Amino acid sequence: MTEKLEIFTYPDAILHQAADPVENIDGELQKLVDNMAETMYAAPGIGLAANQVGIAKKLLVYDVPARDGDRNLSVLINPEIILAEGEIIHDEACLSVLDFSAPIKRNARIKVRGVDRHGTPVDIEAEGLLAVCLQHEIDHLNGKLILDHVSGLKRSLYRKKLKKIIENR
Repeated sequence: MTEKLEIFTYPDAILHQAADPVENIDGELQKLVDNMAETMYAAPGIGLAANQVGIAKKLLVYDVPARDGDRNLSVLINPEIILAEGEIIHDEACLSVLDFSAPIKRNARIKVRGVDRHGTPVDIEAEGLLAVCLQHEIDHLNGKLILDHVSGLKRSLYRKKLKKIIENR
């Protein structure tokens, strides 16, 4: 049975921590994958990194919907970008950065290497929204948020806005 996990939000320290490689693909990791998927779909989001749910391991789940809208959960363990080219600017939001979105500059095309949930090596060539999603989630695994891609002024304005949001709760 799966459970929805807590999504940690900025400025929690876990979000700024680089994740450690996954050493063992075992039943515990499979349960974490299933719980992360449940959490991502419920949020709703198209990607979720393990440190967003408080676990500093190099694991992410994603599901960038195809045109037919069918779900297709994908899992990447120990992902790394091995090739990147071109440039795209995409308006991004984040489940860990409440009430914020901004145009973020990313590589237009990437190749990511990692392993799937069964330990099978995979290479993923991505462009468009999938490339943006993978770069966003891999940033999380490296302790980087979309706020790190915006100007100091935008970060400062967001901190003020977040303070008001928290005060009004």
